[in-house]
Amino acid sequence: MASLFKRGRIYWLKYHIGNKRKEITLRTETYQIAREKQRQFESAQACGNDNPLPTRTPLAQVVGSYVDHIRAIKTAKSAQNDVYYLREAFGAICPQLLITSRNTSSKVRKRPAKSSLIDARRTLPVIEANTLEEITVAQVSQFIDFKVRDQGLKPKTANHYRSIIRRLINWAIEHHGLRLPNNTNAAAKVKPYKESAPEIRFLTLPQIDEQLHALRFKPQMQAMVATLIYAGLRREELLWLTYDDIDLSRRNGGHGLLRIRAKTIGGRSWQPKTKVNRAVPISAALRSYIDAYTSPASDAGWFFPSPQGQWWDPDNFASDLRQANHDAGLRWTCLDYRHTFGSQLAQRGVSLYKIATLMGNSPEICRRHYAALIPETMANEVEFTQASIARSQTAS
Repeated sequence: MASLFKRGRIYWLKYHIGNKRKEITLRTETYQIAREKQRQFESAQACGNDNPLPTRTPLAQVVGSYVDHIRAIKTAKSAQNDVYYLREAFGAICPQLLITSRNTSSKVRKRPAKSSLIDARRTLPVIEANTLEEITVAQVSQFIDFKVRDQGLKPKTANHYRSIIRRLINWAIEHHGLRLPNNTNAAAKVKPYKESAPEIRFLTLPQIDEQLHALRFKPQMQAMVATLIYAGLRREELLWLTYDDIDLSRRNGGHGLLRIRAKTIGGRSWQPKTKVNRAVPISAALRSYIDAYTSPASDAGWFFPSPQGQWWDPDNFASDLRQANHDAGLRWTCLDYRHTFGSQLAQRGVSLYKIATLMGNSPEICRRHYAALIPETMANEVEFTQASIARSQTAS
């Protein structure tokens, strides 16, 4: 049993563990709140928890530690994405969430933001709390609702906010000894938005020919787009290819392999998005473009170096590709090329497991993206009545 007493105006709780007397502050001057905390304490003790009262963990401290943690275990790009969402959710409450880049993007240089827009950004709502335990379901829900209602966020992005706040709280429980009121993770209690089916754009076979023909006077860009289409690579996977990753030996009658694998070049480390190395067979169509391509000299053996002979920044490459397609009256992107690979394989009846393996995705993601294309090749599979009639005739 535990008993209440006061020190000054603050209520405290007195209890015993074995022969030891312990006292903890309830941080309240209100008797009704103190009684409720006493009830929670005694209930938790009955369940074998000797220290059940909520903690008071500074939010800025936990968020800073969590950012250090994800920077240590995630790729730089993935960690930076999480940092962006945390900054949007809580504001720059710790040094780890401050924007430290001194480089101004070309878009900002061309179109300086109006002062009214800057002021609006400064007043955007965030989740305000001094401690992690103070965050409520209502706060998280209202913050995400604002993002959806006033900023036009898609359900998938809204759910990502919910997910990253939930992961932050769960991490604090495990690594900081966080104890929440009623053991309730506020973000986990927020109802997720219903996501619509993904809209997948991909090129048909005539459109593939049109796209590659449009780049005939840009041989390097043409070879790069052909690799994205016929091997299903992600943009960064393409740009991190080196000569050592291109195996053009024709073993077992094949046309070679592209090896997508982690590497460190010039002091910079990179690894695939899923942290799993893989090999993608080179098709006959892709081999014809690779054989016709002569790689320019580069500083580190890049197979597709930038015009300056260095590693090609993904955003710069996307900008150059967008301009080349704009000049040709086309609108396709790197993601469309990757979806073309998966979609064309699905329409040929290749299993989702094999597609996932080739693309470095999970089978579940491939199911969401490409399963609707598979039934076009399964017309005979639904004729179960015909199969029954055939069996009857065979039996007679």
